[in-house]
Amino acid sequence: MRTDPSPILRRALFAMIAVAALGACTLNNQKPTDEGIGFRSQRFDDIAAMREYRSCVDDAAELDRQAYATRATAKYLASARLLESCEAKLGAGAATLPPEERMHAYGLAVQNYIKGGDIDKARETLNRFETAFAGQDLYYSDGSSFTDTMGALLGRYDGKDFGQFSTLNVSADLKAEMRRVSYWAQN
Repeated sequence: MRTDPSPILRRALFAMIAVAALGACTLNNQKPTDEGIGFRSQRFDDIAAMREYRSCVDDAAELDRQAYATRATAKYLASARLLESCEAKLGAGAATLPPEERMHAYGLAVQNYIKGGDIDKARETLNRFETAFAGQDLYYSDGSSFTDTMGALLGRYDGKDFGQFSTLNVSADLKAEMRRVSYWAQN
């Protein structure tokens, strides 16, 4: 006659099997890092560069707000120059920042050069924007393209070619103004 092991013995046997099975599993699937302190130091440097860049951009944005409030063209130019300085200081740390953040700073610099009256510098900065962010664009709240709008304002497109204005992704107000300027320049 066969006897069943007691419930205590059954539980003990189950616990030993469970411990043996779980002991074979490893919960730490991470590979040991060889970087050590060097990795941490580089990460700290990247974070410090990001903080410095963001602080610099905040200072430039404050100059922009002051320029808007006082309509001071010199402050627009100072803001644009500071934004370019922020980008230049960033160097290799640029890879750690989201591209959109840098694009917005570049865009503000282009606009501020225009508002400050330095059209040549605005063209240069727009060219650097397009080189740094090839195939990417910013969009205004009305859906119009930053690069098309700045290109139109900076004279990249022939004012006599009305068909060209219709293919540009610029605001309707800007198209109307460009057509008005073109009309009065010819008549």
